[in-house]
Parts: sequence; structure tokens; C-alpha cells
Amino acid sequence: MKKIIKYFFLAVFSLGVIATFVFLWKKSQPVKDSFEIISVVKQDIRKNTVATGKIEPRDEVLIKPQISGIITEIYKEAGERVRKGDVIAKVKVIPEMSQLSNAQTNVTTAKIRLDLAKKEFARIEELYRNNVVSKEEYEQSYSSYQTAQENSQSAQDQLEIVTDGISRRSGDFNNTMITSTISGMILDVPVKVGNSVILSNTFNDGTTIASVADMSDMIFKGTIDETEVGRINEGMPITLTIGALQEHRFDAMLEYISPKGTETNGAILFEIKAAATIPDSVFVRAGYSANAEIILAKKDSVLTIPESTIEFSGDSTFVYILDESAKDQVYNKMPVKTGLSDGINIEVLEGIDSSMKIRGNKIIKK
Repeated sequence: MKKIIKYFFLAVFSLGVIATFVFLWKKSQPVKDSFEIISVVKQDIRKNTVATGKIEPRDEVLIKPQISGIITEIYKEAGERVRKGDVIAKVKVIPEMSQLSNAQTNVTTAKIRLDLAKKEFARIEELYRNNVVSKEEYEQSYSSYQTAQENSQSAQDQLEIVTDGISRRSGDFNNTMITSTISGMILDVPVKVGNSVILSNTFNDGTTIASVADMSDMIFKGTIDETEVGRINEGMPITLTIGALQEHRFDAMLEYISPKGTETNGAILFEIKAAATIPDSVFVRAGYSANAEIILAKKDSVLTIPESTIEFSGDSTFVYILDESAKDQVYNKMPVKTGLSDGINIEVLEGIDSSMKIRGNKIIKK
């Protein structure tokens, strides 16, 4: 029994030694690498850059009141289309006590002066008829009487403006009715009935009643990095992609590049604007985020290969050409001259033709 156990362990040990030698022998054998085989193809190649931004109306007008007061009626809401002159809201004037008191005092004073001028004119007129006073005195009295009438009416108009925001002599003009100054779509109505509003003056911008814009004239407004701004110019075509409308692509034309950059998070960015062509069948809302794809350079139907197959050595570039006459994968190093690259594929100007096969990435065996 002991001999059997002894022979068993000797056999196991011998098999282990043999297996170790076989494993080491296999590891010492050279491994043949295999590579992907890439064809040289003809295709269009583009070098693009992308600018981020948003779609906005070219002109957005803020409608502000011409008087201070309280909103009593709002006739329109955001999203409605309006024409120039359409009433958006109504403002009720709340007069200040000091202004009201001064206006009432001016009316009373003007009436007193008018009564005095009227009596004076009546006396001068009677004397003129009796040839007691000259025509010059008569005309001066008449002029003073007319001036007093006008001053009285002006004081009354001022009182009506202070109390009602409009005078009877203003005709169709009514500054208590807030009207749109352009035709377009209402983008926002930031006030509600009961809100106090103030007119625009030299000390403040005034309260915005509504913002109106022409939605048929949209532009892309975005920024581009300083490394790319030198490669673009006004008039270049742009393709817009809107995040909310990814199934659509819109044409645009670059029309403005800012002459001054701004620093944002350590990078210098330049503002650009492009006129967008939006078809009538698509409704684009103001403020949509968008990307602008700008073609910096392009070439059509040229020989291209993946840029990853290029080997760079100093100022020279090389590829490895498959020797199709060899039994195994054998590659010959070949210098080439390259052209335009889009970051994935690169144009080949000299060194290879469309019939050749080149070495691609190494195939990793699992």
C-alpha cells in the first residue's frame, strides 16, 4: 500500500514538471500580432467647429407706460399676436396730493385772471367803439383776453391729466391705454391687474407692461472660442441644431462677430450672431438653446484614411501598406503627404492610392 502511494505522488510530480515546461515553452514562443485591414476610400471631408448659444428674436421691444398709476385691465396674454396700436393694458392714474393741489390752484388762479381780462376787454371794447382809445390799445386788450382764455384752458387740461391721465382736448390720443408699438407676438406680460407702474424717465427705466417681438425674424446668438474666431468671417453658412427640435436642422448665415472678447471661466469667448432661416411650418420659441455648426474648410471626393492609422515622426508622416503577396500579414512602411483632417479621417495627397490596404488598429485577442 505504501509503494502504491509513493508511485502515485511521483507520477503527479512528474506530470506537474512536464506541464510547467510545456507552459514555459509556449510563453517563450513569439506571438504574431494581427491588425485590422483598412481600405482607402474616397469621401467628402469637413473641418467644423461648434458654437453654443440660443435662438432669439432679432428685435424684442419692451412696452412701458407713459404715465404712472395702477393696472386696471389686461387685454392680452403671452403667446398672442398683436398689431401695432393694439391695446394691451389699461392704467388708472392715482394722482399725488401735491400735484393735484397745485393743479387745482392753477385752475382757480387762471379763472380769476380770465374774469379780470374779460372785464378789462369789455371796457376797452366799449371805449374803442366810442373812439376814446386807439386801435393799438384795443388789440393789446384783446390779446391779453385771449391769452387768459388759453391759460385757463391749459390749467384745466393739466388738472384733467393729473386726475385722469388725459385731457378732453387730446382727441384720440389716450396714454392710459397701453398699446403695442410694433406688430408681433407677446413674449411676456410681467404685470398683473392691481400692480403699480411708473413711467420711464431720466431716473429709472419704468415698469415693463409687456415684451413684444417679431417671431418671423430670428437670430442665433452664441459664443465661439478665441482659437476658432480667426477662422470664421461674416457671410459663412451655418447649420443650427436646436435641442428641443432635434429632428430639424436650420440654415443660417453668419452676420456678426464681436470685435471684443469676454473672459468666461478662464477662456476668452467672442459673441457671434447669425440670421436663421426658419420655415413657416416650424414654430421656434424664443430662448431655445442651440448649437451652430460652422464649416471652416471642406473638400469633396478625396482619398481619406482614419487618422489613427497615421504614424508621425518629426515632420514626416507614414502608413503601413499591406503586402498582399505575402502569406501572413506583412506591412511595408510608406511615407505619405496628408491634407485636411476632421479629427477622425484625414485626406491623403500623395503616397497611396485607392487600391491599397493599410494597417489599422491592433486586434487584441481575449
